[in-house]
Amino acid sequence: MGSKISAKNVAVILERLSARYPVVKTQLNHGSPFQLLIATIMSAQCTDNQVNKVTQVLFYHYPDARTLSEAPLDDIKRIIYSTGFYNNKAKNIKACARKIITDFNGVVPEDIKSLVTLPGVGRKTANVVRSVCFGVEAIVVDTHVHRLSRRLGLSDKKDPVKVEFELMEIIPESSWNDISLRFIYFGREICDAKKPLCGSCPLYDICPTRGPG
Repeated sequence: MGSKISAKNVAVILERLSARYPVVKTQLNHGSPFQLLIATIMSAQCTDNQVNKVTQVLFYHYPDARTLSEAPLDDIKRIIYSTGFYNNKAKNIKACARKIITDFNGVVPEDIKSLVTLPGVGRKTANVVRSVCFGVEAIVVDTHVHRLSRRLGLSDKKDPVKVEFELMEIIPESSWNDISLRFIYFGREICDAKKPLCGSCPLYDICPTRGPG
Protein backbone atom coordinates (compact mmCIF):
# COMPACT_ATOMS: atom_id res chain seq x y z
CA MET A 1 0.00 0.00 0.00
CA GLY A 2 1.39 3.37 -1.03
CA SER A 3 -1.04 5.49 0.95
CA LYS A 4 0.44 7.96 3.43
CA ILE A 5 -2.88 9.33 4.61
CA SER A 6 -5.20 8.33 7.43
CA ALA A 7 -8.75 7.10 6.95
CA LYS A 8 -9.90 10.22 8.79
CA ASN A 9 -8.21 12.49 6.28
CA VAL A 10 -9.58 10.47 3.38
CA ALA A 11 -13.03 11.22 4.78
CA VAL A 12 -12.10 14.91 5.06
CA ILE A 13 -11.04 15.00 1.41
CA LEU A 14 -14.30 13.41 0.30
CA GLU A 15 -16.36 15.76 2.43
CA ARG A 16 -14.62 18.99 1.41
CA LEU A 17 -14.50 18.21 -2.30
CA SER A 18 -18.14 17.16 -2.21
CA ALA A 19 -19.02 20.50 -0.63
CA ARG A 20 -16.97 22.41 -3.20
CA TYR A 21 -18.24 20.45 -6.21
CA PRO A 22 -21.68 19.09 -5.28
CA VAL A 23 -22.64 18.29 -8.88
CA VAL A 24 -20.02 16.86 -11.22
CA LYS A 25 -20.21 15.39 -14.71
CA THR A 26 -17.91 14.68 -17.61
CA GLN A 27 -17.10 17.71 -19.74
CA LEU A 28 -16.98 15.67 -22.96
CA ASN A 29 -20.08 16.15 -25.09
CA HIS A 30 -21.65 12.92 -26.32
CA GLY A 31 -24.95 11.44 -27.34
CA SER A 32 -24.22 7.76 -26.78
CA PRO A 33 -21.73 5.40 -25.10
CA PHE A 34 -19.98 5.04 -28.46
CA GLN A 35 -19.55 8.78 -28.85
CA LEU A 36 -18.17 9.14 -25.33
CA LEU A 37 -15.75 6.27 -26.01
CA ILE A 38 -14.43 7.96 -29.14
CA ALA A 39 -14.29 11.38 -27.47
CA THR A 40 -12.30 9.94 -24.57
CA ILE A 41 -9.81 8.31 -26.93
CA MET A 42 -9.31 11.72 -28.53
CA SER A 43 -8.95 13.48 -25.16
CA ALA A 44 -5.44 12.08 -24.58
CA GLN A 45 -3.04 15.04 -24.49
CA CYS A 46 -5.88 17.35 -25.49
CA THR A 47 -8.34 19.61 -23.67
CA ASP A 48 -12.00 18.68 -23.37
CA ASN A 49 -12.98 21.96 -25.03
CA GLN A 50 -10.93 21.15 -28.11
CA VAL A 51 -12.27 17.60 -28.25
CA ASN A 52 -15.82 18.96 -28.09
CA LYS A 53 -15.14 21.22 -31.07
CA VAL A 54 -13.82 18.26 -33.05
CA THR A 55 -16.55 15.78 -32.10
CA GLN A 56 -19.20 18.26 -33.16
CA VAL A 57 -17.89 17.84 -36.70
CA LEU A 58 -16.88 14.18 -36.48
CA PHE A 59 -20.20 12.94 -35.11
CA TYR A 60 -22.17 15.06 -37.57
CA HIS A 61 -20.65 13.02 -40.39
CA TYR A 62 -20.05 9.74 -38.54
CA PRO A 63 -22.43 9.46 -35.57
CA ASP A 64 -22.13 5.73 -34.82
CA ALA A 65 -19.83 2.74 -34.98
CA ARG A 66 -20.92 1.60 -38.44
CA THR A 67 -20.51 4.94 -40.18
CA LEU A 68 -17.19 5.63 -38.46
CA SER A 69 -15.87 2.15 -39.25
CA GLU A 70 -16.55 2.84 -42.92
CA ALA A 71 -15.15 6.40 -42.91
CA PRO A 72 -12.03 7.09 -44.99
CA LEU A 73 -9.03 7.17 -42.67
CA ASP A 74 -7.76 10.38 -44.26
CA ASP A 75 -11.07 12.07 -43.54
CA ILE A 76 -10.91 11.07 -39.87
CA LYS A 77 -7.35 12.40 -39.69
CA ARG A 78 -8.41 15.68 -41.25
CA ILE A 79 -11.26 16.18 -38.82
CA ILE A 80 -9.36 15.27 -35.63
CA TYR A 81 -6.03 16.87 -36.61
CA SER A 82 -6.24 19.59 -33.95
CA THR A 83 -6.46 17.07 -31.08
CA GLY A 84 -2.81 16.06 -31.58
CA PHE A 85 -1.31 12.64 -32.33
CA TYR A 86 -3.97 12.44 -35.00
CA ASN A 87 -2.37 9.61 -37.00
CA ASN A 88 -2.48 7.10 -34.15
CA LYS A 89 -5.79 8.40 -32.84
CA ALA A 90 -7.44 8.11 -36.25
CA LYS A 91 -6.19 4.56 -36.73
CA ASN A 92 -7.40 3.56 -33.27
CA ILE A 93 -10.76 5.27 -33.71
CA LYS A 94 -11.49 3.53 -37.00
CA ALA A 95 -10.22 0.16 -35.71
CA CYS A 96 -12.22 0.58 -32.50
CA ALA A 97 -15.41 1.25 -34.44
CA ARG A 98 -14.77 -1.74 -36.68
CA LYS A 99 -14.18 -4.08 -33.74
CA ILE A 100 -17.38 -2.90 -32.05
CA ILE A 101 -19.24 -3.82 -35.24
CA THR A 102 -17.56 -7.18 -35.80
CA ASP A 103 -17.17 -8.41 -32.21
CA PHE A 104 -19.97 -6.69 -30.29
CA ASN A 105 -22.79 -6.30 -32.84
CA GLY A 106 -22.36 -2.54 -32.92
CA VAL A 107 -22.93 -2.10 -29.20
CA VAL A 108 -20.28 -0.75 -26.80
CA PRO A 109 -19.70 -3.48 -24.18
CA GLU A 110 -20.19 -2.67 -20.50
CA ASP A 111 -17.56 -4.93 -18.92
CA ILE A 112 -14.00 -3.72 -18.62
CA LYS A 113 -12.45 -6.94 -19.95
CA SER A 114 -14.22 -6.43 -23.25
CA LEU A 115 -13.69 -2.68 -23.36
CA VAL A 116 -9.92 -2.90 -23.03
CA THR A 117 -9.75 -5.22 -26.05
CA LEU A 118 -10.81 -2.27 -28.22
CA PRO A 119 -7.99 -0.42 -30.03
CA GLY A 120 -6.96 2.75 -28.19
CA VAL A 121 -8.88 1.81 -25.04
CA GLY A 122 -7.10 1.32 -21.72
CA ARG A 123 -8.53 1.18 -18.22
CA LYS A 124 -8.90 4.95 -17.98
CA THR A 125 -11.02 5.24 -21.10
CA ALA A 126 -12.96 2.10 -20.23
CA ASN A 127 -13.74 3.41 -16.75
CA VAL A 128 -14.96 6.74 -18.12
CA VAL A 129 -17.53 4.94 -20.26
CA ARG A 130 -18.50 2.48 -17.54
CA SER A 131 -19.03 5.20 -14.94
CA VAL A 132 -20.76 7.80 -17.11
CA CYS A 133 -22.84 5.64 -19.42
CA PHE A 134 -23.47 2.44 -17.50
CA GLY A 135 -23.60 3.66 -13.90
CA VAL A 136 -20.76 1.41 -12.78
CA GLU A 137 -18.70 2.71 -9.88
CA ALA A 138 -15.18 3.11 -11.25
CA ILE A 139 -12.14 5.26 -10.55
CA VAL A 140 -10.73 7.07 -13.56
CA VAL A 141 -7.04 7.85 -13.18
CA ASP A 142 -6.14 10.67 -15.54
CA THR A 143 -3.28 13.12 -15.08
CA HIS A 144 -5.22 15.19 -12.52
CA VAL A 145 -6.27 12.20 -10.43
CA HIS A 146 -2.75 10.79 -10.57
CA ARG A 147 -1.20 14.11 -9.50
CA LEU A 148 -3.62 14.73 -6.65
CA SER A 149 -3.30 11.15 -5.40
CA ARG A 150 0.44 11.65 -5.10
CA ARG A 151 0.29 15.13 -3.56
CA LEU A 152 -2.36 14.20 -1.02
CA GLY A 153 -0.55 11.04 0.02
CA LEU A 154 -3.20 8.70 -1.33
CA SER A 155 -0.70 6.77 -3.44
CA ASP A 156 2.98 6.92 -4.32
CA LYS A 157 2.72 4.67 -7.38
CA LYS A 158 3.72 5.84 -10.86
CA ASP A 159 1.62 3.29 -12.74
CA PRO A 160 -1.95 4.64 -13.16
CA VAL A 161 -3.40 1.14 -12.86
CA LYS A 162 -1.70 0.65 -9.49
CA VAL A 163 -2.96 4.07 -8.40
CA GLU A 164 -6.47 3.06 -9.41
CA PHE A 165 -6.39 -0.10 -7.31
CA GLU A 166 -4.89 1.70 -4.31
CA LEU A 167 -7.62 4.34 -4.44
CA MET A 168 -10.21 1.57 -4.64
CA GLU A 169 -8.87 0.21 -1.35
CA ILE A 170 -9.11 3.43 0.64
CA ILE A 171 -12.10 5.22 -0.91
CA PRO A 172 -15.64 3.88 -0.40
CA GLU A 173 -17.03 2.36 -3.60
CA SER A 174 -20.05 4.66 -3.52
CA SER A 175 -17.67 7.62 -4.00
CA TRP A 176 -15.54 6.24 -6.82
CA ASN A 177 -17.28 7.95 -9.74
CA ASP A 178 -17.65 11.33 -8.08
CA ILE A 179 -14.18 11.49 -6.54
CA SER A 180 -12.57 10.99 -9.93
CA LEU A 181 -14.52 13.90 -11.39
CA ARG A 182 -14.01 16.05 -8.29
CA PHE A 183 -10.26 15.48 -8.48
CA ILE A 184 -10.37 16.54 -12.13
CA TYR A 185 -12.34 19.70 -11.28
CA PHE A 186 -10.02 20.42 -8.36
CA GLY A 187 -6.88 19.75 -10.38
CA ARG A 188 -7.99 22.23 -13.01
CA GLU A 189 -9.10 24.93 -10.57
CA ILE A 190 -6.63 24.72 -7.67
CA CYS A 191 -4.03 21.95 -7.77
CA ASP A 192 -2.26 22.83 -11.00
CA ALA A 193 0.73 20.73 -12.04
CA LYS A 194 3.23 23.60 -11.97
CA LYS A 195 1.56 26.39 -10.01
CA PRO A 196 -0.84 24.98 -7.42
CA LEU A 197 -2.87 27.64 -5.62
CA CYS A 198 -1.97 26.43 -2.14
CA GLY A 199 -3.17 29.66 -0.56
CA SER A 200 -6.68 28.96 -1.81
CA CYS A 201 -6.66 25.22 -1.21
CA PRO A 202 -9.36 23.82 1.12
CA LEU A 203 -7.16 20.76 1.69
CA TYR A 204 -4.00 22.67 2.59
CA ASP A 205 -4.11 21.74 6.28
CA ILE A 206 -4.01 18.02 5.54
CA CYS A 207 -1.82 18.07 2.42
CA PRO A 208 1.55 16.37 3.03
CA THR A 209 3.30 18.06 0.11
CA ARG A 210 1.84 21.58 -0.06
CA GLY A 211 3.25 22.48 -3.41
CA PRO A 212 4.46 21.01 -6.69
CA GLY A 213 5.49 17.40 -6.45
